[in-house]
Amino acid sequence: MTIIFANRAYAVLHAEMRNVGVHGIGENARRMMDLDHPAWDWVLIAKGMGVDAAGAHSCEQFADLFESALRRRGPFLIEAII
Repeated sequence: MTIIFANRAYAVLHAEMRNVGVHGIGENARRMMDLDHPAWDWVLIAKGMGVDAAGAHSCEQFADLFESALRRRGPFLIEAII
């Protein structure tokens, strides 16, 4: 089983900008630190490679998918949207 925590951004870069005193960034800088234009669809990527996959948009969905994946044979990918 593989789990991808998809936050759609380089969150560490946003945090580092705040650490150096930058509290508002311009549009071009934001576009370089975010991964949502276009957002990667890890479920489609996995399925395109022949790996069963599903996305979780809530903790409950994640728990259900995780339990199900533990009972499966073979690879399975969970994209946890955070």
